[in-house]
Amino acid sequence: MPRSDQALYSHADDDHLAGLGIKPELVRRMSGFGNLAISLTVISVLSGCMTLFGFGLVSGGPAVMMWGWLGVGLAVLLVGMALAEVTSAYPTSGGLYYMALRLGGPRWAWGTGWLNLLGLLGGIAGIDYGAASFIAAFANLQWGVETSPGLVLAIFAVVLLVHALLNVAAVRVVSLLNAVSVWWHVLGVLVIVGVLAVVPSHHQSPGFVFGHYANSTGWSNPVYVSAVGLLLAGYTFCGYDASAHMSEETTNARIAAPRGIVRSIWISLIAGFVLLAGLLFAVQDYAGTAAADVPPAQVFLDALGTTGAKALLLIVIGAQLFCGSAEVTAASRMVYAFSRDNALPGSATWRRVSRSNKVPVPAVWLSVVVAFALAVPSLYSATAYGAVTAVNVIGMTPSYIIPVYLRLRQRDRFVPGPWNLGRWSRPVGITAVVWVVVLTVLVCLPQRYPVTIDTFNYAPVTLLVVLALAWVWWRMAGKRFSAPVVQDPNLAAIEEQIV
Repeated sequence: MPRSDQALYSHADDDHLAGLGIKPELVRRMSGFGNLAISLTVISVLSGCMTLFGFGLVSGGPAVMMWGWLGVGLAVLLVGMALAEVTSAYPTSGGLYYMALRLGGPRWAWGTGWLNLLGLLGGIAGIDYGAASFIAAFANLQWGVETSPGLVLAIFAVVLLVHALLNVAAVRVVSLLNAVSVWWHVLGVLVIVGVLAVVPSHHQSPGFVFGHYANSTGWSNPVYVSAVGLLLAGYTFCGYDASAHMSEETTNARIAAPRGIVRSIWISLIAGFVLLAGLLFAVQDYAGTAAADVPPAQVFLDALGTTGAKALLLIVIGAQLFCGSAEVTAASRMVYAFSRDNALPGSATWRRVSRSNKVPVPAVWLSVVVAFALAVPSLYSATAYGAVTAVNVIGMTPSYIIPVYLRLRQRDRFVPGPWNLGRWSRPVGITAVVWVVVLTVLVCLPQRYPVTIDTFNYAPVTLLVVLALAWVWWRMAGKRFSAPVVQDPNLAAIEEQIV
């Protein structure tokens, strides 16, 4: 984009932001491609699909993994389109929470913000801890290092430190990393699938990949098991709201941010389908792979040998590291925006922006420190850690749809941005709300039988705890919650709901 056009768009973006009652403090150095890149990186099929591959093998098997990926991906695309429309109207770092503020008022915003923030922080913990687990698996193959919870936690701490340092550097560094990440993911999927298609002497049949059903959950009802199996895709398609959180640092944000949301989803839909198919065709020993500590690494090892497995593991680890860095970026912007409106304890500290590079440095450090604290229980219990990181999905999933639901309630009072769905807005929005309700229920279902302390699904408990904490803090500090002053006359129709 020519510098003159970039300056013109930046002025228009800042004028719109000021019209929403927000003082522009962050610098707009991110292009539309950079905005797409951060959501694509946070979704990261090379992270989500790899981490949850073993879950899919025992929860419906290849048939549910492949067809479920397509079905869930298309449903998420509708959610993304509905969310993108609202993002075009309110392109701010607060993302979902700010949209809820404008469309529903402070209480809706408070609940949405806490769900979204804790989901983002849980996402950092889940992504970077997953990366640490893969790094430990690589170290075991390369140097024979014995994997232990303490080792994984130590690696996790180092990964968090690196991601924090990268994020406090500058927006340009983050944008560059995300741009590299896009090509790393695209080429990484092609390399992994290409190698797995050419090198192994034996491949599974198309009938197996697209039709084989497997169940080791303990539940006997195939419909129930298949529904639970959809969570592989449900967990992976998470984080595309990162484009909204980077709006205040993106040029032509009212167009670029919604496009980033939608494009990141359909690109991930295609890439993930190809990746899952490539892995399943290359499975040599189904039972052995399903029982392995890191099932994708077992696929690589069985199909390619030690050298080939290590090479492909490095591709996956690289993608996971890119993903974790982008998640830190998105979470820190949410911390900054939420603190800007006095919604967090210590808001005066977390909303500070560095004078030198215009980065919310304290928000970055808070994000990684909380993520580390979430992972500490992994030293004692994998189940306890799973309960804590479940906040990622159970927090993010309902927070995505609240702004869409509130937008539907607004009907003609909603003033759309330049990126909108026109007459399709309502049917797409209704379908998106229904799907998210279904997904939220699926996330809360017991996944293993018999249900014991080790197999219990703590997601609904986590949801209740998060909502309880949000309610308590609202009672204690809600009066300090400061909604921005509305300056744009186009927003007058809903101003009464905010003040």
